[in-house]
Amino acid sequence: MTGPTADARTVSPARWPPIRRRVAVTCGAFGAVTVAACVLAPLVGSTPISLARAFDRSVPFADNVDAQIFFLARLPRVLAGVLVGGSLAAAGTVTQALFRNPLAVPEMLGVSAGAALGAILAITAGWSFALGPLTPVPLASLAGALVAVSLIYLLASAPRRALSTAVLLLAGVTLNAFISAAILFVQYMSDFTQTMQAIRWLIGDLDVGSYAPIVAALPLVGVAFAVFAVLAARLNLLTLGPDAAAARGVNVATTQRLAFFSASLATSAAVALAGPIAFIGIIVPHLVRLIVGADHRVVLPASALFGAAFLVACDVVARTVLAPIELPVGIITALVGGPFFLWLLVRNA
Repeated sequence: MTGPTADARTVSPARWPPIRRRVAVTCGAFGAVTVAACVLAPLVGSTPISLARAFDRSVPFADNVDAQIFFLARLPRVLAGVLVGGSLAAAGTVTQALFRNPLAVPEMLGVSAGAALGAILAITAGWSFALGPLTPVPLASLAGALVAVSLIYLLASAPRRALSTAVLLLAGVTLNAFISAAILFVQYMSDFTQTMQAIRWLIGDLDVGSYAPIVAALPLVGVAFAVFAVLAARLNLLTLGPDAAAARGVNVATTQRLAFFSASLATSAAVALAGPIAFIGIIVPHLVRLIVGADHRVVLPASALFGAAFLVACDVVARTVLAPIELPVGIITALVGGPFFLWLLVRNA
């Protein structure tokens, strides 16, 4: 059926509504960048490998060094980079819409600090319990993040009323300061080995030893992205202000709560998997807006795709710039993000 009343799913892309064409074209372009990064990244490293030999089934896997490097050492890092980078970038986009502040970052919600405290306690106490594919440190990190989110929500919420973003911000800043002091105390009481492990985790790294942690994080990220898809159009109105959004039919209280919990859930999963990697949530959304504009229906998926490619590229630099030494990827993102953040401050002053 091709007439004017045809279902949008049956017509050609050329006749799609403008916003659908924009989303399709943008996601196609940024998706191509992400795919290119994922294909090229496992081939780059201090030890050169042959892709043909890595997929050569005639050679037993135990004797195929190229396959072992590709599938066991590099591919898990790439997949973790896609998951973490996409989650943090999308969460940053939603957080900036929630606070109506272009400098807002997911870390303001207190999620990263809570996750860090949980992970440091697990490292220092030498906890050995696990839950399915989640080892003690990611499990404790996730638990700490969820506790922090619950505390901040209780402080900032009121029954049947919109979240107070001012209280939400102040609660996040206060909780971050308190948890940072607790982390310092735990580190002070730790031995040298535990302190070094804690510092490395706090920097943020994609040194994932298997696919199990990635699979464990997928359900949380999937739920968060499902909510992001529902919220995208509402966020455009929310950025105009609660009163303007309510006048246009948006349930402000529900939208704010969904934005808060979905951004916190995506950040929690990302931090539990790779540690608190900084600046992804602020760099990527701004770069994407400079390219595609401010419509969240376009910015959200584009930010997720570009965030994935950006973190994978940063990890390649971290693995190769001082090869054979591998730097934590959080160092690279901080070196890039610090000057970018200062530029944003000056630009928005």
